[in-house]
Amino acid sequence: MIVTRQGGRTRRQVVATGLTVSSTSLAGCVSGDGPHEGVGSERTDSYAVTMAPMGEVEFDAVPTDVFVTFPQYADMAVALGHGDAVNSLFSPEMAGPTMGAFYDRLEGVDFDGTGLPNPLEGGLEKEELYEFDSDVHFLDPSYVLQTQNNWTRDDVAEIETTLGPWIGSFHSGVHSEPAAAYADEYEYYTLWELFENVAAVFRERKRYEALAAVYDDVRARIEAALPPADERPSVARVTLGDGQFYTYHLNTPGFWQAETRPLAAHDALADHDWSGDWGVVDYETMLEADPDVILHLWGITPQYAIDTVRDRLEDHPIGSELTAVRNDRVVAGGMRYQGPIMNLFQLEMTAKQLYPEQFGEWPGHVPGTAYPEIPADERLFDRQRVADIVTGGS
Repeated sequence: MIVTRQGGRTRRQVVATGLTVSSTSLAGCVSGDGPHEGVGSERTDSYAVTMAPMGEVEFDAVPTDVFVTFPQYADMAVALGHGDAVNSLFSPEMAGPTMGAFYDRLEGVDFDGTGLPNPLEGGLEKEELYEFDSDVHFLDPSYVLQTQNNWTRDDVAEIETTLGPWIGSFHSGVHSEPAAAYADEYEYYTLWELFENVAAVFRERKRYEALAAVYDDVRARIEAALPPADERPSVARVTLGDGQFYTYHLNTPGFWQAETRPLAAHDALADHDWSGDWGVVDYETMLEADPDVILHLWGITPQYAIDTVRDRLEDHPIGSELTAVRNDRVVAGGMRYQGPIMNLFQLEMTAKQLYPEQFGEWPGHVPGTAYPEIPADERLFDRQRVADIVTGGS
C-alpha cells in the first residue's frame, strides 16, 4: 500500500506516519533544537532521520560530502548553508547556470554547479559511488532499481552499509509508481516536506523553518490576489520536441507542479492522461486544446531559450494557429527539479507570466544570465531575507 501525503498537512500532523527525526544522544533534540541549537554549528552527536522508503537511517555527524543527482537536493543543500558539500549534479550544464541565475539575486549566496560530474551520465554504477565515497546519497533507491541496470536491493543495502545512507523520493514528483521492491513502504512527500527531511539530515531546523515561513507568506499573497476562477487562463505546460509536445499537468499532486499548482490556472490538458511521468501529444491535439498560454518547461534554462521556442512555433503551419502563439503568450517555465530557493523564484516568475495584472509584468529573461531585476514593490518575496537565512545572517 502506498501512503499519500496531503499538501495541507503539517509535519506535526504526519509525524506518526513516518516523518521523524531523533537523536540517540540528546533526548528531545530535533534538527538543531535544544542544547545544540544554532545555524551552521557543527555537531558530532549520533542521530537518525526516518523517511520512506528508506526507513530509519543513522548519521554519526552532519554530512560534509554529499552525492546529488537531481538539482532539488543541491538547491536544498545551498539553502541550508551546505552547498560546498555537494559533489555531483545531474545535467550540470543546464542546472548549474539556472540555479546560478537565481542565486545572483541573493547577496552572498553562491554555488557553481557547472563543473560537477554528472553521476547519471552513462548510467549509475556501484563502482562510481565508491569513487565518490559520499556521506549520504540524495537519490531515491526506488528510482535506482527502476531505472538503472543491474541494481538489486542488496546492492542498495551494500552502499548504505559501506558508504552512506540514501535519502530521496523521486516518485513524489508526480506520484508515480515506485519499484515493486518498495511498493509496500512508499510514501509521497511535498517539496517542502522533502526539504524538511534534508534539513534534518544537515541538522538545520532553524533554516528550514525560516525559509518555510517565507514560502508560506508567498503562497498566501498569491492566493489572496488570484482573479476569480472564470477569469484565469487555460494553460498547457509542455516541452516542445521534434514534431510533438511533451506534456505535463498543472494542478495534480507532486513536487514537479510546485510552482504551478498554487496559481490554480486551468489545465488545458486536464482531460488527457498518460501512464508515465509525462505524456506526448501532436500539433493537432494541441490545436484542439488551444490554450490561452503555453508554459514551456525548462524555458528559463540555456537548453530551451524561450525565444527559440516561439520562433519554432511561429514557423510551423499548425503551431502558428495556436491562440497562445498568435497572442504572444508562449512563456518560460522553470525546472521541474526544484528546491526551496528555486521554488520561490519560479513561483514569482510563473505568477507574473500568467497573471501580469495581479503580480506585475514579467520583464523577460535571457537564459544564462542573472534572473531579471524586479522592482522592489513587485517582488513576491524579500531577497535580502532569504539571503540572510541562507548565509546565516538571520
